Amino acid sequence: MTVLELIEASAQRLDDAQVVFGHGTNNAFDEAAWLTLWQLGLPLDSSLDGTSGVAAQAVPPEQAAKVTALIAQRITSRKPAAYLTGEAWLQGVAFHVDERAIVPRSFIAELLVNGAIDPWLTESTRSVLDLCTGNGSLAVLAALTYPDVVVTGSDLSSDALALARINVDKHGLQDRITLLESDSLRAPTLQARSPFDLILCNPPYVNAQSMAALPAEYLAEPTLALAGGRDGMDFVRTLVAEAPAVMAPGSVLVLEIGNERLNFEAAFPHLEVVWLETSAGEDQVLLVAREALLSAPKRR
Repeated sequence: MTVLELIEASAQRLDDAQVVFGHGTNNAFDEAAWLTLWQLGLPLDSSLDGTSGVAAQAVPPEQAAKVTALIAQRITSRKPAAYLTGEAWLQGVAFHVDERAIVPRSFIAELLVNGAIDPWLTESTRSVLDLCTGNGSLAVLAALTYPDVVVTGSDLSSDALALARINVDKHGLQDRITLLESDSLRAPTLQARSPFDLILCNPPYVNAQSMAALPAEYLAEPTLALAGGRDGMDFVRTLVAEAPAVMAPGSVLVLEIGNERLNFEAAFPHLEVVWLETSAGEDQVLLVAREALLSAPKRR
């Protein structure tokens, strides 16, 4: 059996088992390729042309059996593949991953790397806050994208912060990224590092009805990092209220709200925001200036 044949057979098993994707891949073939190449110790960007190279390599039976066992584990556990391999990639950057935080997949990563946020930044942009940092992936990407900034990564979960520490150390960014435990923006240690020129936030925003319908792969992730209350806006309401106090004049907040645009607009009907285009469309991530937050009508 060749590598490609093994991948194709594995993909068929994943399809037959109706596993759910969305944690780095969006189809059975790509997921099978990821798990197969990882288990065989082959480069994950290997060409799978099928006529030569890695795709045509023969797989010894004992190695094929290990791949088969890994695919079976993916099916029976319903855990995201990243939790099985212990690693994931965001914009080509590798991160250590485990159940202490959600699998990194924020669309904010695209906006950092492709420069979409840059028009709202200035030469004086020096201090960045990654709120709800999880495994630290956005904090790391911000530091790599903007070599002149310092980054604060904040999270309510001490377990997530321990995972973020692994990733900060992995990329040698200990001198530029500080990790803090904080419930939203309330911690004195976080406030002491303000004002921030840029806040990035991929918060818990899944509404209650959607949480109840999530497939097992998503329920394998920490509920704390997903559930946003009845309309998904519980954390976001606190953030919108508290953010201006720790933002510098002229600063911006970049906020991911996933499929909750209607709920966001219902919660903040008079807040002036800019919707940023991502690979998933123009309704996943928004940008709001500090001045807009200050001028928006206060909720009763």
